[in-house]
Amino acid sequence: MNALARNWWAVVFRGVLAIAFGLIAFFYSPTTLAALVLLFGAYALVDGVFAFVAAVRAAARHERWGALILEAVSGVAAGILTFLWPAMTALILLYLIAAWAILTGVFEVVAAVRLRKDIQGEWMLALGGIVSVAFGVLLVLFPGSGALVVTWIIGIYAVMFGILLVGLGLRLRGMTPAPA
Repeated sequence: MNALARNWWAVVFRGVLAIAFGLIAFFYSPTTLAALVLLFGAYALVDGVFAFVAAVRAAARHERWGALILEAVSGVAAGILTFLWPAMTALILLYLIAAWAILTGVFEVVAAVRLRKDIQGEWMLALGGIVSVAFGVLLVLFPGSGALVVTWIIGIYAVMFGILLVGLGLRLRGMTPAPA
């Protein structure tokens, strides 16, 4: 718990970033979704190229390189497919975001339960987890609601979650032990 209290600023910073991302997603919805899809495609493509370079280097050193080639091919293929079919990628990305939100939310609720005796205000972490799970479930239940609505939901979620993190961080700041 002391480590969490000493790093209260990191929790606040994470919350501020979430709020900023949420506002951008809310006010620039179509651009946000397109940017997320293109960013994923670019990342997958670059990652595939780097895996290919690593495979060539491993082969030159007579090391195992088969898995790296498979990684390279899958990364390059994912990148190319993202650019060819951005709408399908957006749907898949939506499901990945939903899974991430649900898992993150569950872990946050578990962490809040474990921290309930150590800190006050753990309910903020639990509520953040519940909001995360609810967000993920909504994405799974209504994937076809349109890019605009989805990015608005992402924006609202990020702002709510960010506010809760800032509140938790400020609460933790008050618990920081004074320097000796």
